[in-house]
Amino acid sequence: MVRRKKSDRNLNMPPVIKTVLLLLASNVFMTFAWYAHLKELNGKPWILAAIASWGIALFEYLLQVPANRIGYQELNVGQLKILQEVITLSVFVPFSVLYMKEPLKMDYLWATLCIMGAVFFIFRSKLMG
Repeated sequence: MVRRKKSDRNLNMPPVIKTVLLLLASNVFMTFAWYAHLKELNGKPWILAAIASWGIALFEYLLQVPANRIGYQELNVGQLKILQEVITLSVFVPFSVLYMKEPLKMDYLWATLCIMGAVFFIFRSKLMG
């Protein structure tokens, strides 16, 4: 039996899984870049919030760009975009409720159902063969 190093096993991860994991991490940075300044820098000049957001967004892009390049090996651009939207909503709702202390609303459920419809239509050729 040949034992692989842990780093070798990670290289064999399917591209779509790598893409999802990178986009999840990217979206955490994106969500903080876009919205955390509303809570943390609310009383500061907008330019400081913009500079802080750009600094955070750099890390988002360092994950998002490779994620899309990897995902494009198996997914088309439309599928990548809808996948991004699903992940964005999956990250945003907990951020909104837990970090921003916003109430959990039924609107998030309705938005999720709409996104799931988009997932069906954009991936139906893969889902239905």
